[in-house]
Amino acid sequence: MRVALAQIDTIAGDVAGNVERIFGAWERARAARASLVVFPELAVVGYPPRDLLLREGVVRAALEATAALARRTAAGPPLLVGTLARNPAPTGPALVNAAVLLRGGKLEASYAKRLLPTYDVFDERRYFAPGQGPVRVEVDGKRVGLLVCEDLWSADRPQGRRLYDADPPGDLARLGVDLLVALSASPYHGGKDEHRLELFAGEARRVGVPLVAVNLVGGNDDVLFDGRSRLLDGRGREVLRLKAFEEDLQVVDLEAALAGPTLAPEGLDPAVELRRALAMGLAGYARKTGFTRALVGLSGGVDSAVTACLAAEALGPENVLGVSMPSRYTSAMSREDGRELARRLGIGWREIGIEGPFTALLEALEPAFEGRPADVTEENLQARIRGAILMALSNKHGHLLLATGNKSEISVGYCTLYGDTNGGLAILSDVWKTSVYALAKLYEAEGKVPARTITRPPSAELREDQKDSDALPPYDVLDRLLALRIERGLSLHAIVERGEDRATVERVLRMVEKNEYKRRQLAPGLKVTPVSFGVGWRMPIARPVDLRSEA
Repeated sequence: MRVALAQIDTIAGDVAGNVERIFGAWERARAARASLVVFPELAVVGYPPRDLLLREGVVRAALEATAALARRTAAGPPLLVGTLARNPAPTGPALVNAAVLLRGGKLEASYAKRLLPTYDVFDERRYFAPGQGPVRVEVDGKRVGLLVCEDLWSADRPQGRRLYDADPPGDLARLGVDLLVALSASPYHGGKDEHRLELFAGEARRVGVPLVAVNLVGGNDDVLFDGRSRLLDGRGREVLRLKAFEEDLQVVDLEAALAGPTLAPEGLDPAVELRRALAMGLAGYARKTGFTRALVGLSGGVDSAVTACLAAEALGPENVLGVSMPSRYTSAMSREDGRELARRLGIGWREIGIEGPFTALLEALEPAFEGRPADVTEENLQARIRGAILMALSNKHGHLLLATGNKSEISVGYCTLYGDTNGGLAILSDVWKTSVYALAKLYEAEGKVPARTITRPPSAELREDQKDSDALPPYDVLDRLLALRIERGLSLHAIVERGEDRATVERVLRMVEKNEYKRRQLAPGLKVTPVSFGVGWRMPIARPVDLRSEA
């Protein structure tokens, strides 16, 4: 049996385009003499489709496209493809998340996903009804059990406990199968694939048969997919792995592959993996929203430097413009480092000073500010002038404006609304500051980021002699505390019990709790950690900031 693993990049709602991508991969698999071609979850409609599924026109288009795809592929190998189907029950959501077998010009079998996640970025019960039982099909004399993504995660404990009573792999084992095939759209975050492989290996061993898992690749809005589709043998050993962060198609002879050697761990350096994920996410976001060029405000600091490097990598340096906007507080080294970065990357460079508009605004506001000392208001004016300039350039020239704020600063509100938060995409908004430095060191080793950008103390340069450390703990301390709070949900007491300074912890947690209103207004970002701000983070804004219950 020759199975094709078709790891493709789909676009949510682009039914026609997705079907062409599916058909193209199927044709290549047919030419390679595949006997079965397997695609990711919801490949026809794109994942995650979210509220597009509430539009009857999208649903009808997906149903019609699936039927047309069956007819179009009649003279070749069958395919297992993710799509949607109507829920036959009279109550409940109108749709099911389906894996369908297309063979001989017809939709021969359909399996409805049984485990529907509602945690993190998922909200599948909003749209889908759960399937009611296992489905097995026969291909080349082998009994193939069908699964869709979360069905393979029944043993996981994402919130510290098992979420489901149903056991789809176990039901297939009891039914009797020779092969498990899972259609997946499993989102990426750092460290996820190791956990994913461990779970898959456990299920393959438990059922005692090989497992083919085909995962989506690419990004749709904030959610990234890393690919890494794979084949495991019945002992849970990995014998085939497709590329990470790239489309890939591999046709494998099952018997030969299962008799061959097992794979060594991938072993990607975390910073290298993060870089690839972000570059893929930015390239996909730009392509899928129609942008070909990007714009970055270059301050001479590490965040804007890394953003510019990622943009040049994802879109090509000729399609990136860096803009310096110095004020009276901007140091000579910041201007030099920004210009040098642009030269090394080969991106466009423009300098637009803000002293004129800043002075004019101060003079206009002087009567209203009379008797009040200078404070953060004047600092924010500078950031908002810069934001207005960048948005004007974006509007005039059609560039995608990239916000440069990192997760550490966003967590505590160390950013200016309608200033440095402006942008169409915030590619570092789920990247801790310490990880930004790790990325910068990769680019420095390639001669792209000036060393001084990394070694100098970080500063917003909105007043004389300003440093980030005036307002924040050291970033290694800050990131450690924020990860414990945001990613692990630990209380004040639990964090202090780990040996952290109580006053520092209280100060940091108060900043996190008070700045939800800012995070709610940010540009979309790219999810690369287990808990990111955005659709998977649902904190109320209007609530008391009271840590006494956590003491």
